[in-house]
Amino acid sequence: MTRNDLQAWLDRYIDAWRTYDRAAIADLFSEDAEYRYHPGDEPTRGRDTIVDEWVAPAGNASGRDEPNTWEASYEAYAVDGNRAVSRGRTTYWTDATHQTVEHEYFNVFLMEFDAAGRCSSFTEYFMKPRKLARPLE
Repeated sequence: MTRNDLQAWLDRYIDAWRTYDRAAIADLFSEDAEYRYHPGDEPTRGRDTIVDEWVAPAGNASGRDEPNTWEASYEAYAVDGNRAVSRGRTTYWTDATHQTVEHEYFNVFLMEFDAAGRCSSFTEYFMKPRKLARPLE
């Protein structure tokens, strides 16, 4: 895996999230992949289960992120063999007008890939920006 390979994977990750296309989501992950939405969680195991959770969070498609209410930008940060790290930002707005930010997160993804370039282990870390009591000088 190279940084360019990782960036291409991250771009496909965002596209798959945007479209909720089952085949595009499945193509990101190995058959036996583990996906952790939070570092301390037990992982979601298996490509089919990961796809199901993306397409119908908590078993219901109404839990999906609404179109045009979020934006994500992730960059390849480091690659060491089959292990990789990315960092980025995700912004959620209250609606598609993008007038009011509802949530903003800084993201770090820890990933491992198989020989075919599919993610076999994915762990997400995210945090909200801290609110400063006064502007930095």
